[in-house]
Parts: sequence; structure tokens; C-alpha cells
Amino acid sequence: MADAADFQGMGPSPARRWLRRTASLILGAPLVAGLLSGPATPAAHAHEAASSSQTASGSHTVDVSLDTLTPAAPGQHDTLTVSGSVTNKGKQTVTDAQIDLRVGPRLSGRTAIDRAAERTGDTAVADAPPVGGKYSVKLPQLLSGISRDFTLSIPVDELGLDDDGVYQLGVSLSGQTPAEPFDQLLGVERTFLPWQPEATEKKTQFSYLWPLISSTHLTSETGSDEQQTPVFEDEALATELAPGGRLDQLVSLGKELPVTWVIDPDLLATVDAMTRSYQVKNGNTTVPGKNQALAKRWLSAVEAAVQGRKVVALPFSDPDLASLAHRGKNVSGSLSHLQPATEVAETTVETILHVKPSIDFAWPVNGAIDSSIVDVATSAGAHKVIARSDSLRDDLSYTPSAARPIGGGTTAVVADSRLSTAFEGDMISTENSTLSVQKFLAQTLALTLQDPDNQRSIVVAPQRMPTASQAQSMARALQALDGQRWTHPLDLVAAAGAKPDANATTKVPGTSRYPGHLRKQELRIQAFRDIRNTQNTLDNFKVILTAQDRVETPFGRAIDREMSTSWRGKPVEAKGYRDQVRAYLRSLTEEVQLIEKSAITLSGRSATIPVTVQNRLVQGIDHLVLRLTSDNPTRLNLDHDKGTAEQPIKVEGGHSQSVKFAASANANGPVKMTAQLFTEDGKPYGDAMEFTVKVSEITPTVMLVIAGGVLLLVLAGIRMYSQRKRAAAREATAADADGPEGMEDSDDADDEDGSEGSEDAEGGIESPDPGQASDPTPDTGPESGDPSGTGEKVDR
Repeated sequence: MADAADFQGMGPSPARRWLRRTASLILGAPLVAGLLSGPATPAAHAHEAASSSQTASGSHTVDVSLDTLTPAAPGQHDTLTVSGSVTNKGKQTVTDAQIDLRVGPRLSGRTAIDRAAERTGDTAVADAPPVGGKYSVKLPQLLSGISRDFTLSIPVDELGLDDDGVYQLGVSLSGQTPAEPFDQLLGVERTFLPWQPEATEKKTQFSYLWPLISSTHLTSETGSDEQQTPVFEDEALATELAPGGRLDQLVSLGKELPVTWVIDPDLLATVDAMTRSYQVKNGNTTVPGKNQALAKRWLSAVEAAVQGRKVVALPFSDPDLASLAHRGKNVSGSLSHLQPATEVAETTVETILHVKPSIDFAWPVNGAIDSSIVDVATSAGAHKVIARSDSLRDDLSYTPSAARPIGGGTTAVVADSRLSTAFEGDMISTENSTLSVQKFLAQTLALTLQDPDNQRSIVVAPQRMPTASQAQSMARALQALDGQRWTHPLDLVAAAGAKPDANATTKVPGTSRYPGHLRKQELRIQAFRDIRNTQNTLDNFKVILTAQDRVETPFGRAIDREMSTSWRGKPVEAKGYRDQVRAYLRSLTEEVQLIEKSAITLSGRSATIPVTVQNRLVQGIDHLVLRLTSDNPTRLNLDHDKGTAEQPIKVEGGHSQSVKFAASANANGPVKMTAQLFTEDGKPYGDAMEFTVKVSEITPTVMLVIAGGVLLLVLAGIRMYSQRKRAAAREATAADADGPEGMEDSDDADDEDGSEGSEDAEGGIESPDPGQASDPTPDTGPESGDPSGTGEKVDR
């Protein structure tokens, strides 16, 4: 809303200038007479001064809001209808109020429109007399703090419009207050009225970009099922897809407009993932998503809307080209993501929308370019860069065509900055929307009339993610141009191929000219270091997998999302997403591990040492090598007198494999062993696992002692058997004699036998436990990754 109007402008028509001169002569005659007759009385001077000051102060009393103006670009026989409201912000009641339409002077040129829009004073209100008469709305009174709606309907031929062009238009309220009981201007709202009743001979070719871009919604996580069920951060995307939502509005409005669709394929891929089973994060767990129907409906609507239209596909996830150019290029590997992102963009759009997009365009943020941005943008194969006129400035009296060569076979398509930023503000207010639409139309007509004999091609590149209300305002402006009286729609591809203006600038600004406020929003260099680390981890991981696409695809796209333009100005959120991707990838790599071993004992000159590899992934692993290293090969060597031995590893998903290494002992004592997995190209995989082997070699002397002990045990057993046999015989003889001596002999014999048995038992050697721990089978089911028990022995 605005307060008092200022209709100062340039270039009134000849007829209007003649009328003003005549009015000046008529109104000036009494003034001359008064001057000739002598000085005015003090009362007259006081009233005149009061009127002047009251006009200035009263202009802030009533707020005039202009909500609708139809038609936005009227024709010769149309009726102009203006509606809105007036609100008394003063403390006194306004009486005898009258709402009028005022037509100001015709404005010459785009700069005059800009200046008129910026002015807030009301010194030129007298230059725009009200239409008045039956076209006014009268309000007997307007109480303090009260609002009243109004509607003015006036035939266009009553407005006194003369030459073609842009006119200032005002809606004013005049009235009186108890403190100032005379008619005065109390409030006014100003706008612009484009007047071009007949079509121009050479119309401006007009290209409007219609972006379908959103922020990141998918995580890098997927389910372990065959379909790899995707996991969403939340259901915010469903809100945008729902009827009346931002993305819903863009599609439903855009399908009726002559626009070029500019699409981030990541949005299509994300919505496509929603059409099937998906999960949504809910704290530390996930819950099933429920918006499949919304996703299917929206994708069908997009597919129908783009048929027969030009579609431009940005690289996947709309990478921040300026951040890459200014910071990312200093981190190795950062620029290598652009070409794959461009390739997957084309296939994604073709697969989902069944149209072939153009992938030849790069669109830096806000169309701001410098030499480094152009270099990065073209490194992925783009030959056309969408810039903006506040970045690639022309010093001309007219607006040149958008396309111009900037060297190296690259074309800059320079969007008009005034038109591209026309709807960036708050468009929820109907007044803001209406005023923005009228100014947009005024600028397009003024642009055409700058050089009416020279047809030019103009491009408009609005904000990347317009809100629903902004999209509605953009659509209203384009619908007002349907009459094609001064513009003609043209797609972006054709605009890029239009003949360039020889006078247009082709010099790309240096890096130092890049806007500071945009540079502050860029991704930091640490972001690209994080991205490189994640990519390195992914590269090392995927080479061991038997189904690489199950990991490479979701994480490759997640890395693309880490470079998205949508993270601008959100450093905390951007880092959080990168950390989440890196942590989840690391957790997957740790599913392939070595099972910890405690200290083990090796008895003898040779044995086998088992090491177990566990694979808790759902897919198999291959192309891994397990390397076992002895810290003291002199004491314990591997694989025929070597300090290191290797074994190839191949384990099915959800299984473990025990690998045995032949070892030879040369001396007693502990030996530290190190087990490490490697990829086939020699890169370590996972953490090394260390354990100790206690070598306890058995010498020949010890073996003789053990053999002697065994022999003694055998002889003792034989002796005991013989003695018991003799004792049994004596007992039988004594029983036959049945005498006391026989009994005594028997007792003595028993005592003697018992004594001898006890003595033999005390002199025997306990047999050593012959048991050895057995090795796990070469390919087992899932097992615990806990360390093995103490006292483990190795196979001999």
C-alpha cells in the first residue's frame, strides 16, 4: 500500500499539454488581477498556507488499497474496473468522502517507470484531476479505524488516454475532517496502466522460464528389500504436491501458459519414488509413507503439461555452479560430478515424462556470472548460460536481445533483470500482486516502445522456487499478454538461437565482480572436502560388491544433492545432510568386518591360524584380499617362511567365511599378528585387526619324558591287574578252608593291595587334554562379531 501519490512523469501527449496551457491561462488570470490589486489580507495568506500543509499532512490520513484492476491491459472498448478498500487511520471522522480514479501523465521509458514507482510524495497530484462525475464513489463518512470496500467501473474512452504507452493511474480519496472542514486529498494509491489498443507492427519475442525445482527431501538410506524402499526426511514434499500447494499450482497454472519448463530431474525422481512404497523418518525409526496417490496425480499432470512444449533439464539436483567455480574447483574431484549429473538428468526426464529435454543450458544462481562460472558451467557440456542483465550489463538506450556470443562457442542468454525480479516479494497480499502485475506489464510495453522498429527477443528467468502466490501473480501477468498486442511468445531454445544484437555487451565480468551477498551464501570449501571424502569411501566400497548399483545409485545421487543450489544460505542444514550421508555410508562399510580374536596358543612347529570375515550385507562381497602379517617372522612365519600371507575373500550376503593361514614356529614366545582386508587394487578396507599368538614349541626331550610317563602308567596298570588276580585267588582258597588264618590273610592281602593301588595312583602323570579348538566351516551363517574366548588354540 502507498500513501499520497506522485504523478510526476515525462512526456505528456501534445493534446494534454495544450489543455494544461489553456487551464493555466484561465486559472492564472485571477492571480494576475490579485497581484495588480494589491497584497492579499493576512487571513487569505493563512488559509492558503493551511491548505497547503493540510494537503501534505492529510495525505497520510486514509490508506487506499488497490486489490484488483481488470483488464490489466485494457483495449479500446473495454471498461476498466478497479476494486479495493479505504481505511481511516486518523483519529477524526472523514466526511463527504469521495473515491476517484486519476490518470497521470504518460511515462517515457523504463527508467521513468522505475522512478515513478519509487516516489512517495504527492506534489504533482494536481496534475492528475479526478475523472469524477458518475464514476466516483461517495462515502458520507468514514469513521476512525474503519475500512470500506469500493469498486470503480469506468469506460476506457472516458480516461482521456492519448498516445500509446504507459500511464500512471491513481485511486484517491478526498474529504473533510472536523479540524479541516474543506475538501482535501487524504489518501491515494498509484499503479500503472499499459495502453496499447492496437497491435504493434513488430512485437517483442517473449520467453518466460517456468521452473519446477524443490529442495532436497530424500535421504541416502534405502531398505534392504529387493526394491530398496527409499527413506524420506519428512512429508514436506507432499504438502507442495497437494491441491493448492506450491508445486501443484506451478503445474496447474503453467499448463495453460506459453512458457519453457525448466526442471530439476531430482524433483521428478523424488516424486517418482513416492509413487511406490516409501518410508518416512520418525525419530530413530521410520514409518510407511502414505502419499502415493498425490505423487502419481502430480506426475501425471506434469507429463500432460509438458507435451508439445520445450523442456530444459538442469543437471541432476541443480548444482550450485558458482560455489563450484569459486570454491569447489580447489578440491580435487569436485568438478567431475557435473558430467554424470547432466547425463542422468536427460535419462530421468525421458524416463518419467516421456519427452526429450534440452540439456544444453546452465543456470547460475540469479543469473550472476563471471569468467570462472562460465568455465565450470560449460565443463559439463552446456553451451548456453542463462545470465541476467544486472550481471552482464549493457550501456544502451534500449534493451537488446537476450542471446549474445561470449567466446569459446558459448552463448549467454541474458534475462531481463527488472522482469525477472518482478514477483519476488510477498504476493499473498492481493494489492502487492496487483501492483506487481501492472508494473510488469508496463515494463514490457515500455521495452517494446523503446525501439518499435527493431524486433527483439527478451527472456525472463524468475526465482527458482516461486511460492504459490508468486506463481499465481506470474500467471496473471502472462495471461494479460495473451492478446499479443506488443509481445509474442517464444521458447527458450529459439530465443538462444536468435540473431544477437551487435551492440550488446559480450564481455563476461571478472571473478571479483561477483555480487558479495551471493558469495556469502555459497557452499564453503569444507563442504567440497566432505563430498570428496564421501566419494572416496563410496569408491572403495562399491568395488567389493557383487551388486554395485544398489549402493552406487542412491549414494551417487545423494552426493549430487550435497552440491544443490537449494542449500544456499543454509549452512547448518547442508552440513547436517552431508554428515548424515557420510555416517550411513560408513555404517554400511562396517557391515563387512573381521571378527576380533583374543590371544591364541600355538603348540608345535606348525599349525593353521584361522581368521573369520563376516558379511552382514544383504548382497555378496568379492574382490577382497585378506592379508595376515607376522610382527616377528623369525619366531613365527607364514606361507613357507614369509612374514605375510594373503587369501582371496568371497562371502555371500549374511554369511561369514573362516580363512586358514599355515604358520611355522621357530622359537617360543608371543608374536603380534595383524589381519587387514584390502581391495584388489591394494587399498586398505576397514580397520586392521590385531591379536597375539603365544608360541610354545614342544622339544624332543619333552616328548621322551611324556612317552616315559605313559609307559610307566601302562606298567602300573599291568601290575595292579596281576595283584588283584592273585588276591582273588587267595580269597577263594581261604573261603574253602574257612579258618581264622584265612580271614587274616585275606585282610592282610586287602591291605596290601589297597596300599599298592594308592601308591601307584600317586606316582602316575595326568594325561594332557588332547582337545584342540576346531575351525569354523569355510562359509557359515551369520555369527557374532564378539572376540573369541581366551585360551583359543590353533589347528595343527
